[in-house]
Amino acid sequence: MVFSHIPKLCLAHTPTPIEHLPRLGDQLGTRNLWVKRDDCTGLGFGGNKTRKLEYLLAEALAAGADTVLTVGGLQSNHARQTAAAAARLGLNCELILEPVTGAPKSLYDHSGNVLLNKLFGATLTRAEPGQDGMQLMQQRAEALSQEGHSPYCIPVGGSNITGALGYVDCAREIADWQYQHDTEFDYIVLATGSAGTQAGLLAGSVLFDLRAKTKGFCVSRSSEDQLDLVLNLTRPLFDHLDLNPETLPGRALTEGRYVGQGYGIATEGMKHAVRVTAETEGLLLDPVYTGKAMHGLFDEYHNGTFGPDDKVLFLHTGGTPALFGYETELF
Repeated sequence: MVFSHIPKLCLAHTPTPIEHLPRLGDQLGTRNLWVKRDDCTGLGFGGNKTRKLEYLLAEALAAGADTVLTVGGLQSNHARQTAAAAARLGLNCELILEPVTGAPKSLYDHSGNVLLNKLFGATLTRAEPGQDGMQLMQQRAEALSQEGHSPYCIPVGGSNITGALGYVDCAREIADWQYQHDTEFDYIVLATGSAGTQAGLLAGSVLFDLRAKTKGFCVSRSSEDQLDLVLNLTRPLFDHLDLNPETLPGRALTEGRYVGQGYGIATEGMKHAVRVTAETEGLLLDPVYTGKAMHGLFDEYHNGTFGPDDKVLFLHTGGTPALFGYETELF
C-alpha cells in the first residue's frame, strides 16, 4: 500500500519541533541530545496518541461511526486524547477506564486526565479490579449497536496497524529534519507500552531511510515480552506497507529494567529524571511513560551505552496532565 494515499484527518499540530537539550546534555556529558516534542501535538494538551487518532478516526468516519470507544488506565493519556478528538469531530465518546494497582490515591482518581475527560464530554465507565476492559468495551459496543448506534472500538493505546501509521508519519518528519540540518541520529529513545509508537517508527525508519535504532524503555513489561509485542505489530505493519521484513532485525531495542514495581507505579529514578529535566530545560515529563524512559536514558549515558558522540533523539510522547495525579509521589 502507498503510505501517502492512506486516509487521515488533520488533528495534530505537525511537524512537531525537534529541540536541542544543551543543559541536560551537559549533565550527561554530551552535546548531542535532542527531543522530539510530540507533547506539542496540540489536541487536548497533546501527546503521541493524536497522531494515531488521525488515522483511526479517519477510518471510523469512513465506516459511518457515531460513537468511539476505547480502553485505558484511569489516567490514560490515550483516553484523554480520544475524548478530545471525538469532541472536535462531534462524535460520542465512551471510555472504559481500568484501575491501576499501586498508583497514588489522593489525587489520582479525579484530577489530571480524569478531569479533562469529563470536560470533553466523554462518558466514563470505571472497570472493577479484575474486570477485562477490552471485554467491557466489546459488550458496550454490542449494546450500542442494538440501540441503533454505529460504534467504533479503538484498542488500548490506539496500537494496531491503523494507529501505528501515525508514527510512520513521524519518522518522515524526523527524516526531513535530518536532511534540513545535515544531522543523522544514531538512536531514537522512547517509552514503549502498547507498542504502536515504536512499531510505527520502525516501519517509518525503513520507508524513509532512517538508520537510527529505536530503543524503547518499557513501562509495564520485561524487555523480552515488550520486544515480542513490538515485533508482533511491526511485522504485519511491514506487510501492510509492502516493506521488506529482512530490514527489521537489529533495529528494535527494548529495555525493561526501569518499570519498577509495575505500570503507573512511581520509582525513585523516574522522580529524579522528571525533576532534573524540568530544572535544566523547563521540560515537563510524565510519571508513567517519559519519566521512566528518561531515567533509562540517564543510565545509558552513565554506563557508557550512549557515548558523547552518539546523536540521540528523545521522543517526548506527552502525558503531562498525569503529573497532577502524582503530586504526593513527586514531593
